[in-house]
Amino acid sequence: MSLRPLLMKAGHTLGLALGLSLACTAAQAGYFQWEAVELPVASGASCGNGTPYRFFVNRTPFTSKTVVMFEGGGACWDQAACKGGTLLDAVNPDGIPANYMTDFNRQAHLGLVTPFTMRLHPLQSVQTQGWNIVYLTYCTGDVHTGNKVAVYDNVDPTQPLSYFHRGAINAKAVARWMATNLKQPEQLLLTGFSAGGVGSAALYPSFRDTLKPRKMALLADSGPLFDVPRNATPEQAPSVLLHNKIRTVWGLDGPNGLVTELVTKYPGAGNADNLGSITAGLGKIFPNDRIGYAAFQEDSNFSAFSYQKFYPEIANAPDNATRLKLLNQKWRQELTPWIAQMQPQPNVGWYIPNKRELNGSHCLTIVTFGGTSIVEAKLHDVGAFVDNLLDGKGPVMRAFETNPTSQRVLLSDWFADWIAPLLP
Repeated sequence: MSLRPLLMKAGHTLGLALGLSLACTAAQAGYFQWEAVELPVASGASCGNGTPYRFFVNRTPFTSKTVVMFEGGGACWDQAACKGGTLLDAVNPDGIPANYMTDFNRQAHLGLVTPFTMRLHPLQSVQTQGWNIVYLTYCTGDVHTGNKVAVYDNVDPTQPLSYFHRGAINAKAVARWMATNLKQPEQLLLTGFSAGGVGSAALYPSFRDTLKPRKMALLADSGPLFDVPRNATPEQAPSVLLHNKIRTVWGLDGPNGLVTELVTKYPGAGNADNLGSITAGLGKIFPNDRIGYAAFQEDSNFSAFSYQKFYPEIANAPDNATRLKLLNQKWRQELTPWIAQMQPQPNVGWYIPNKRELNGSHCLTIVTFGGTSIVEAKLHDVGAFVDNLLDGKGPVMRAFETNPTSQRVLLSDWFADWIAPLLP
């Protein structure tokens, strides 16, 4: 679920021009540039390897409106995956350096990974580019939700790995820092892609309660928490094996777990025996907010994360085409009850096109919104969904592509002609 290989070459080429653009817009020191914030040890925050947790802030003096972007990446529940190295493994296993936002070798270099983290993005505009921007980095292997120190020794029992699943602790500490160091937001958008999509939804109540913005919305991109009862069978809910694994290793429903906290504070909004109940539950807790979820019907990355390690027929598929077919069968099976779960809550919306030929149809809001149209609904791209969430006009948007178009316009002509040849 990492975009590093995709963006490396393009990032190197664009680096100088975009860096100069940002520098020219700076009104004074401290504005329109990335500030690294290292959280103190006393906060309990840390990366998975125990190093200090850092996140990044890009301020503007012109508004209190703020967007918080939860970074994406893989996850882990064993020794090998927590050390990183593959698409589905934990990202940033060595922690977050102070120069993370300007290091070309890092996932977030220059913010090209998403228009939500760049003032002047070469491929995509979005109204939050004029807001304060907070980039909540990801280095804990727990989709930003954990609160447990786990010890893994499945690869090398002689050298067990102590791993700090502190995602929820980190996120809540970021919210507290924002409450102290930034103005109360007139408007706040919480968003994230992949693992960050899960994190932005799960931590939405914490940010809502801590920052008390006048207006707030969620855009959780490609990190769906499906409707999965704890006692479901794999045939009924294929993600049950994943959900029941992570609730233990990440401490989700332990005494100090995020699930326990949410169910205790908001009884009736969700059920600890169904991690996916928070999907519609957010709409019940905050009926005046707009809660939005986006995903592709043919997402082959998050589906691999959800099923591949748990189903031998997928892990041992004879070829990639068979593997993708098996993944998508389970994925589509879970999309249906997921949407049905959201249906009764009027302030919860969704945007679910079929596919695009980028990153395994994983994440709609990375790189560009191009290729995310739903033609039958006359929606050019996911940007219409973003604006619907932010502007608050009319009913919350609900769009599901039932008649996929034969041709998908992936990116702008400019990108196709100039950038695409640089990509792997």
